[in-house]
Amino acid sequence: MKPRRTRRAGVALRVRELEALRTELERRVAAETPRWNADPEDVQRSVAKLVLTLVDFLRKLFEKQAIRRMEAGTLTPKETEALGLALMRLEETIRDLARRFDLAPEDLKLDLGPLGRLS
Repeated sequence: MKPRRTRRAGVALRVRELEALRTELERRVAAETPRWNADPEDVQRSVAKLVLTLVDFLRKLFEKQAIRRMEAGTLTPKETEALGLALMRLEETIRDLARRFDLAPEDLKLDLGPLGRLS
């Protein structure tokens, strides 16, 4: 009987430790995870931040795809030039709009919670 009590006590201790760890993790994630600001005075800035973050994410995806296509040799030099110019102008536009809403480049990084920020 004695080994069972020790085993049960050990299991109970592990369960309590896991629950404490989970509680602490949830507290930290809740404290660090930004929420959408629904303040009526700041709605435009919040929407601009969301839209610009998504557009910048898509720009980065397009850029990676363009690089893959360029390295694979599936683009003509003219297409490569046009894509490069379009991506540069898109990046400039994103930066200009971000400045208008007082957003820094780091404000436009997607926060994936426990996985970190996507840059």
